[in-house]
Amino acid sequence: MSITVNIYYSGENGNARKFAEEMESSGTAELIRCEDGNEGYEYFFSLNDPETVLLIDSWKDQKSIDKHHDSAMMQTIIRLREKYDLSMKVLRFISDEDGIPDSDEKYIRR
Repeated sequence: MSITVNIYYSGENGNARKFAEEMESSGTAELIRCEDGNEGYEYFFSLNDPETVLLIDSWKDQKSIDKHHDSAMMQTIIRLREKYDLSMKVLRFISDEDGIPDSDEKYIRR
């Protein structure tokens, strides 16, 4: 099982992008990628909404997420969210241990 969290950061005047850029340039994002249980941590920019950035954040299990939330790194993230005055929309997905159904496989180009 993996848990994937999609976080949509929204702000004004390019602040969501500035937040993501600072997370990367400061090394904070890379430190999160190195945390035990992290399976992915990537930012994406919307073509339809330049004021929103999507973070796709994947973890091995809830215990790994809880440990991340209790870390000093989380305080850095919170400070940056406040610095850039961002709002958030969060969607959470738990992976299906059976993977992709055969009925969907024919639509995937590998």
